Amino acid sequence: MKFVISGAFQPPQHLIPLAKAAEEAGYEAIAFSDHAVYPETLDTPYPYTEDGTRRYDENTEFPDPWVVAGTLSAVTTRLRFTTNAFVLPMRNPYLAAKQVATAAAMTNNRITMTIGVGWSKVEFGLVGQEFERRGRRADEMLALMRKLWSGEFFSFEGEFYRCERLKMTPPIPTAPIPVWVGGISDMALRRAARNDGWLSDLQTSAEILESIQKIRGYRKAAGKSSDGFDVLASASDAHGVDAYRKLGDGGVTHVLTMPWAFYHGITGELDKKIDGIKRYADDVIAKMR
Repeated sequence: MKFVISGAFQPPQHLIPLAKAAEEAGYEAIAFSDHAVYPETLDTPYPYTEDGTRRYDENTEFPDPWVVAGTLSAVTTRLRFTTNAFVLPMRNPYLAAKQVATAAAMTNNRITMTIGVGWSKVEFGLVGQEFERRGRRADEMLALMRKLWSGEFFSFEGEFYRCERLKMTPPIPTAPIPVWVGGISDMALRRAARNDGWLSDLQTSAEILESIQKIRGYRKAAGKSSDGFDVLASASDAHGVDAYRKLGDGGVTHVLTMPWAFYHGITGELDKKIDGIKRYADDVIAKMR
């Protein structure tokens, strides 16, 4: 099992020392969240809390994940970078393909693109993207982006996007870019099953394992093996070696964690975050090996 640090809500000036500490301590990756703006008033409820309020406030920082990945790759050699999650249908697919391919080139293929379809209608409107059919658009965007990443000339005729013969100019990824899908709806699980991995929300172990079984069923129905399918999970009730091993037995391959929270709570102090990263590596990661 591999361990991924949640870089969500962290001040940009903390990310370089956190990434260095994570690599030294043996973590697999660091993940970054994605929002463009903070609307004072929501026009759609936040879907991951019971009362629809956000888990973050107006002062929470959301640096661009691909800029961050490129920056952190310059001070690390092994650590991977992913998103939690990149709101793909809020973007233009040609520009998104270029961004992600550039990040892959700058990091020497240390990128996993974890996508979500988004929930904030007002953000979609601000960037000029349609909100209502965002899931179907996301599926088509992935098909188009994979063709762009091929480096070959192609034409494309879809429901939302069309182009005559073209190819994306370098950088072209020199290794496949894994695509994981976040979300807990049935549509999100089906979308994950069509791709390379799934990202859970903060859920119980039982909920996570139930979702994995659904995904495996969808893959089997499509004639796909679940061997090599990745699951990045954040379990609200799993905090130690035995609990993580149970998740691993059920198909979880990566644990998403904010390790300092176990020792210092949700702290803003950088030295306590780094201490938590090191202590968690000794208490959990080393024993999982």
